[in-house]
Formats: sequence, C-alpha cells, structure tokens
Amino acid sequence: MKKTFVYVAFSVALLAAACGGNNQSASKDNTAASEEKKPSENPSYDPKRGEGKFTHVDVAATLDPKMAESGEKVYQLKCSSCHKTTDEKLVGPGWKGVTNRHAAEWIMNFVTNTDEMLNKDPQAQAQLEICLVRMPNQNLSDDDARHVYEFMRKNDGVK
Repeated sequence: MKKTFVYVAFSVALLAAACGGNNQSASKDNTAASEEKKPSENPSYDPKRGEGKFTHVDVAATLDPKMAESGEKVYQLKCSSCHKTTDEKLVGPGWKGVTNRHAAEWIMNFVTNTDEMLNKDPQAQAQLEICLVRMPNQNLSDDDARHVYEFMRKNDGVK
C-alpha cells in the first residue's frame, strides 16, 4: 500500500513539473502573438455573419442564373448526399428557406469555415444537436461558396 501511494505521489509530482512549469516568458510571447492581428486572420465573431472571412457579400435583387447553375453542379457533387433542397432532413438539414433564415455572409462562412462555425456559432450548434453529425469541411473555394449560395437563392424562389 505504501509503495502504491509513493508511486502515485511521485507520478503526480512529475506530471505537475512537466506540465505546470512557471514559464512567464513563453506566456508573454503567446499573449503578444495573439494580440497582434495578422491581415490574413478572420475578423472577430459576429452572430449575424458567423465566424469567417466573409463580412459583406454583394447580393443582387435578382438571381444570377449562370452562378446558380454553377452552384447546382457543386451541390450535386458535394452537398446532395447529405442535404435535400426541400425542408426534409437527410443527414444534414434541408435547404428550403435557408436564405431567408441566414444572411449570405453566415452561409458562406459556414460552408467555408465549417469547423469554427460549429465550435462558436449557436445557430450552427443548434443544427448539430438536431442532425447529430458534424458537417465535414468540403474545401469549397470562395467562388464555389458564392455559387452555392446563389443556387440556394434559386431554390428559395428568387427570380
């Protein structure tokens, strides 16, 4: 019993020494690095646009048919196995009405920055609770994301 206690105490002491060192200079360096904003970093989180680089998306009042057609191709290739264009859930939620529920910036940030959105955004987290499956990062380009958004608008009845 004494040997076990000594072994556990020694292990805890080693673990504390290895993990909890008082390295203030490393902490200062990390703080300084995190305070510096690099131009390539995403702007701070905004619940209306989510987490990601899209802060403003120009959306015309009418549909861009070529963009929507391109977005439909991306949908068929990367999205249709998990999402229906109706309000019916497949693996992920259906897309009907999505452009009425979310801003263009939020949708485009979600499809290009999925992991961060699921980690930080309450609306994305609520969908995760319903669907129970994290959306994988589809590695969409910015153009693909914009085209998919235009396809979503077409699906929502924008002419």
